[in-house]
Amino acid sequence: MSLLRALFASPTEPAQLAADELREAYDWVPLEEAEIIVALGGDGYMLQTLHTLLESRRNLPVFGMNLGTIGFLMNDWRREGLDERLVRAKPFKVSPLRMEAVNAMGERFELPAINEVSFLRETRQTAKLEITVNDRVVLPELVCDGMLVATPAGSTAYNLSVQGPILPLGSGMLAMTPISPFRPRRWRGAILPDKARIAIRVLEADKRPVSAVADQREVRDVARVEIGIDHHRDLTLLFDPEHALDDRITMEQFVA
Repeated sequence: MSLLRALFASPTEPAQLAADELREAYDWVPLEEAEIIVALGGDGYMLQTLHTLLESRRNLPVFGMNLGTIGFLMNDWRREGLDERLVRAKPFKVSPLRMEAVNAMGERFELPAINEVSFLRETRQTAKLEITVNDRVVLPELVCDGMLVATPAGSTAYNLSVQGPILPLGSGMLAMTPISPFRPRRWRGAILPDKARIAIRVLEADKRPVSAVADQREVRDVARVEIGIDHHRDLTLLFDPEHALDDRITMEQFVA
């Protein structure tokens, strides 16, 4: 007996054409009745699907098929043999970050992030950030274009593009990576246990405004942000055994 499947598809033409093929070949149910989700698109659409699950408070496993560009979080697209692939798929747990932000007006925001929380200067002037880990100030002043905190699942995304480390799934670590650091010049970031409680305070916030972005959702003019892993909202990705995410992350370290 096959699992009850819900079909999600990116609005792009390739994903919509593939969705039409799957609707003809298989039975589908609404999200409310589903036991598993099949998502068609790229990595960005996978993140969108996972955020939909977080908002719905449903922890359903997601099997993605790549109809986008890179598809690091996706399996190969094939119409045939979907039921067999779902039965054989290998699950991977992804623990999202929780960002709690306060802006300059005192408004509070709480947002999840599956890949990373990033801090970006809003003007031509550099940002000045104070970094605290587990209630201890570890960096009194970081002068930079920004910085980010990435999960293992997100360590090969924005984090990697700014020379951050690749973190294997299951490592229990977070990457803290500066973006164009000016002072201290030699600070290249840190790898922290995922139990760490991280706080970022924006210095000279009126003169040097900073935005905080949880994946694709932005809070502007932040004053202080606290970040930590939210194990109560773990998500599950499914991968073909021969194309597993942990193997892909490991091999990414050897790409020239």
